[in-house]
Amino acid sequence: MIYDICIIGSGAGGSPVAYELANAGYKVVVLEKGNYYTEEDFSKDEVAVCRRELYTPPLHEQKHIINEYSASGKYTRYDGEESGWNFWNGSMVGGSSNLMSGYFHRMKPNDFELRSVYGEIKGANVVDWPISYEELEPYYEKVERIIGVSGKVKEHTYQEPRSTPDFPYPALKTSKVTKWFDAACEELDIEFFETPRAILSQNALNRDACYYSNFCGSYGCSSGAKGSARAALLQKCDAKIITDAFVYRLEAKEGRVTKAYYYTKNRIKHSINAKIFVLAAQAIETSRLLLNSSSKEFPHGLANSNKEVGKNLIFSAGGAGSGRFIFEKLTPEAQKELMEPGVFFNRSLQNEYDYDDGCRKYKGGTIDFLFEHQNVISRATQEIYNEEGNLIWGEELQKKIHKRLTSSRVLTFEIFNDWLPTDNCNVNVDANVKDIYGVPVGVINVNSHPHDLAVGEHLAQSAVEILEQMGAVEIEYSISSSPPPNLVAGGCRFGDDPRSSVLDKNCKAHELDNLYVTDASFMPTGGSVPYTWTIYANAFRVADVIKKEIESSFKDTN
Repeated sequence: MIYDICIIGSGAGGSPVAYELANAGYKVVVLEKGNYYTEEDFSKDEVAVCRRELYTPPLHEQKHIINEYSASGKYTRYDGEESGWNFWNGSMVGGSSNLMSGYFHRMKPNDFELRSVYGEIKGANVVDWPISYEELEPYYEKVERIIGVSGKVKEHTYQEPRSTPDFPYPALKTSKVTKWFDAACEELDIEFFETPRAILSQNALNRDACYYSNFCGSYGCSSGAKGSARAALLQKCDAKIITDAFVYRLEAKEGRVTKAYYYTKNRIKHSINAKIFVLAAQAIETSRLLLNSSSKEFPHGLANSNKEVGKNLIFSAGGAGSGRFIFEKLTPEAQKELMEPGVFFNRSLQNEYDYDDGCRKYKGGTIDFLFEHQNVISRATQEIYNEEGNLIWGEELQKKIHKRLTSSRVLTFEIFNDWLPTDNCNVNVDANVKDIYGVPVGVINVNSHPHDLAVGEHLAQSAVEILEQMGAVEIEYSISSSPPPNLVAGGCRFGDDPRSSVLDKNCKAHELDNLYVTDASFMPTGGSVPYTWTIYANAFRVADVIKKEIESSFKDTN
């Protein structure tokens, strides 16, 4: 059988294409190496998520090699299995969108013109996007409706242009502690707004509303409220989904991909024929697959004659911080407000999305505020030392955990700013190290630009100032160059120049007539927001391009 479209990967990059093309009547197959979990399979099993590899491949079977570069250019090599360092996230139908917290921010118009607006930065490979915010805006709006975004638009200095006045679904319930936050921001003259979330606040789209368990990040949603690619898209189209399908090679002849080869867990080989192929396996795995698909026609790997595949890998720069509110400093009424269970915090800052120091204009970023995760295991393990730094156990530990969990609460913040692309941050493959299928594993070369840390430090000051104004204690933060494995992009840049990019502006490979890449690989820069909304929006945009191409091809043959 020859399918119209074969999609490799079922997350936020692949599912919009499957949804649009299957619902338009085309024969679509989706290859996913993970399992198919549904709402009935998800629970708040803290041991499974915290201590076991429930949703990711075990590292003794599928590992990475990581080279971590220092400022001097030297690197330290880590074997993924030995170090425990991995970049897997959400190997299942719907991908890591099942496990996201759903913090949804659009990129700003300036994000699409980073080099033009903010200038060149020495040592960074910053380029403008080949499309504008205006071209992507209708698809941001489409995501709001189809995936389901809840919130309330509040005008602020860096509010991006919108074609609709508000989000389609009302804001989620929030803690009364947000009153403290809002008052602190107003006192400090800091703009804030309610965080948009890809979580339904009411029953809609044939999905149930959020029931406020406070187990979003890293957990699947058993109500279907979270806007995962599976719940919002794949369960609403007739695409054929093949699980247990690890695609290890794409075959191409005369400028067209003809087959995708995959293994099952039992190492049985299969292949799929299709007219159009869409690669959305996650940024690292997408580059790895293209590099492992070398042939006489493509000796350096598929779509890699210019040797750009795997280059300019990016993550999300920034860091995190927290402050604790303790009963001793609160009235009885404030104590009740603090311990209100389940409801969200949902406050964000973009008051310094750009800023200047009197010499030049800098690109800033986003700060999201949220309560510490409900997961008791991770919270309890933070209490195993006393104030002198000595390990405690027994009754002393029990009392300490009980006091911390019942008479105080932690408000955290996450900072998102640009991870600038550099020469030493990229993906290649290791011919000597192979996975259980005998396929060369990905080598992840990690390098950050010092500019990223400076911006993160600048942004953190606003968050700290607010926590102090609110009366928090034990305030701390960390701005790090360690890459977050759930926020990875780049490796297959799109652009107008085939000499310096892998994909054209519509995410089709310059060198192949029928290969598209729609995961975060296409992004030359990441903006200062989480990537998921932009990945969804761009994938819907590319789906329209593919539909037009198929329709045009059909007309030409008739």
